[in-house]
Amino acid sequence: MTLDELPQGKTADVTVVGGEGPLRQHFLDMGLIPGAEVTFIKFAPLGDPMELMVQGYELTLRVEDAKKIQVDHLRDRDMTKKEIKQPTLIQHPGLGEPGRVHELSPYHDAKPVEGKLVFALAGNQNCGKTTLFNQLTGSNQHVGNFPGVTVDRKSGFIKGHPDCEVVDLPGIYSLSPYTSEEIVSRKFILEEKPSAIINIVDATNLERNLYLTMQLMELDVPMVLALNMMDEVEKNGGSILINEMEEILQIPVVPISAARNQGVQELVRHAVHVARYREKPGIRDFCSPLDHKGAVHRALHGIMHLIQDHAEAAGIPLRFAAGKLVEGDHLVEEALHLENNEKEMIGHIIKQMEEERGLDHAAAMADMRFLFIRRLCDKTVVKPKESREHARSRKMDRILTGKYTAIPIFILIMGLVFYLTFNVIGAFFQDLLASGIDRLTEQVDAALTAAGVNEAVKSLLVDGIFTGVGSVLSFIPIIMVLFFFLSILEDGGYMARVAFVMDKLLRKIGLSGRSIVPMLIGFGCSVPAVMSTRTLPSLRDRRMTIMLIPFMSCSAKVPIYAFFTAAFFPHTGGLVMTGLYLTGVCMAVVVALLSKNTFFKGEAVPFVMELPNYRMPGAKNVGRLMWDKGRDFLQRAFTVIFVGTIIVWFLQSFDLTLNMVEDSKDSILALLGGWIAPLFSPLGFGDWKMSTALICGFMAKESVVATLSVLYGSVGALETALTPMAAFSFLIFCLLYTPCIATIASVRRENGGRWALEMVIFQCVVAWIVSFIVWHGELLLFGN
Repeated sequence: MTLDELPQGKTADVTVVGGEGPLRQHFLDMGLIPGAEVTFIKFAPLGDPMELMVQGYELTLRVEDAKKIQVDHLRDRDMTKKEIKQPTLIQHPGLGEPGRVHELSPYHDAKPVEGKLVFALAGNQNCGKTTLFNQLTGSNQHVGNFPGVTVDRKSGFIKGHPDCEVVDLPGIYSLSPYTSEEIVSRKFILEEKPSAIINIVDATNLERNLYLTMQLMELDVPMVLALNMMDEVEKNGGSILINEMEEILQIPVVPISAARNQGVQELVRHAVHVARYREKPGIRDFCSPLDHKGAVHRALHGIMHLIQDHAEAAGIPLRFAAGKLVEGDHLVEEALHLENNEKEMIGHIIKQMEEERGLDHAAAMADMRFLFIRRLCDKTVVKPKESREHARSRKMDRILTGKYTAIPIFILIMGLVFYLTFNVIGAFFQDLLASGIDRLTEQVDAALTAAGVNEAVKSLLVDGIFTGVGSVLSFIPIIMVLFFFLSILEDGGYMARVAFVMDKLLRKIGLSGRSIVPMLIGFGCSVPAVMSTRTLPSLRDRRMTIMLIPFMSCSAKVPIYAFFTAAFFPHTGGLVMTGLYLTGVCMAVVVALLSKNTFFKGEAVPFVMELPNYRMPGAKNVGRLMWDKGRDFLQRAFTVIFVGTIIVWFLQSFDLTLNMVEDSKDSILALLGGWIAPLFSPLGFGDWKMSTALICGFMAKESVVATLSVLYGSVGALETALTPMAAFSFLIFCLLYTPCIATIASVRRENGGRWALEMVIFQCVVAWIVSFIVWHGELLLFGN
């Protein structure tokens, strides 16, 4: 049968892994290999995707993809408790002591390397990498971007070692070219050539985590293996024989608990040592010549002999290059610049291996690595009973991902997060900061007036910088509080469940379940919503989600809705407000359906994702994320947003002869409003004052109401200038047209200036078309 036909709660063995290309390779890298035991746990509440247990961890897979995997030997899952032997307690040797295997490595350099050392911190997602990075660097961090992709590049210097820099690579499961994160990590190690690799693994699930370790060792770079969460292993009755594992892997192995800061200093000492003395892994070949007549072993060594010169010229480790050629890695093949006859010969070698091994090339390589891992764990790992964390997660998932409870609880949790952020905690600090900025602005205004400063300079400082930038700075508490809650949900393991629950719904519009969180944040504020898309696994999904976020009515648009409904729809205000929110959601769905076959061709990223155990969020991680997001917004506030504020102030304060105006109706901004007013006549609001308000709304949506209040003087004058139908058309345009400059700055940072400009134009065009339809549709229905 195929995997999707496996009854719930039953176990079977994988026999065939179908599909092709990077997705199939990703299945294999995640442990879905022929011979692997897989248990079907349950479907998501909407019937897709499905949750599986494979290689000792929970994995999600869409039903469509599960149909490509065949299984056999159906049986009940073995729930009997295996007898746990008592671990042998062996003191872990320190540097220079007997038993330290890597000191005897033939690759040991007698003369230490001087100068700066750079460490690549690599590991799977959810293995504690961020916690370890924070423990290593403390506050000595800075954040940049890996070139070419939107992936944060965090780096910092190790505490007490100012000449040792750690670069935090994206969380990955393998070095296959499946996601941009995997390509980034591989390129950094191969091209930037770090001094050493610190590979952190989850000690509670070594079978899964060591797959990446095998590939990192093939890169022939000095390396230390950090076994994280050892406190959980020991607490649940398990143990890992560190010395025996070191002897087999021939790299330093250090047990740590990053959350408790245990073993971190020992890890640093060993990492610095292997980097200074260039102690590379003692082994890089994990295939046994005795396995299946040595088919994989002979194929790899035959290819290594054939490509040795090419690998040296390209600067790619020989063993790594040979393995990737067997797997069909096109990036490595292009980098080696092989001749056609060499490619043909490699093809013959791989075909011969497949015939002897009885598996295709990619499956044979994955099986070879997992076979080595199983043998390693059999010799060195005393498996614990089911961990308390896993047992607790199973109980929590009965409710949090239950068929009838998952969605209501999700709505309740997100509603509580938004309420606390935008109405209680965030709103309190926002009002506090805004009042502080207002008082500071008044004091500066009074001081400048008393000093007799030029009116233009005074207006620039007070009206332009303090008022303009100050209004944007008031977003900081909202952003930091919102990311405080989101990081708790992310660190705790709940966000992965949200994606699991909502995937089927979002796939209908061309996205994966992971896009639901940024879109929901968009109802609060588009800026943190755009920033949160960094968690999405593909550039296509990130850009498509960013394009849809402005259609979600952010809280800054609420004053516009409230102002107009009170003036024009006093008896149906609730209905109008609800209609606006629903219109935004419907437009997002329509745009997504149209763009998934045009601008964003292709399918959403396959939903192959690990479901981690629920854990208590780390206070340092939460605090660090809040600080990073607040700092990121501050940097934009004093760059792009600052420039935009000055431009709007200048246009509003001067006329064409560059004289300051007393009334904004004589300003360049009013003139521009008059020029573009005819564009809005077909929409029912061709008054220059309305178009001027829309221009000011580009700075901040709340400015629309403030500008209209100044230009019209009273609500009565506005009611005289517009009909209710024109007012509703104006509301539709405000709902859909370009977001504020803070959001555009965020989009520019994520996707570049051109993409941000195209998005502004696209949003304005969509808003104009929909308002045109609404206005003329109302005229047809109700007449003049």
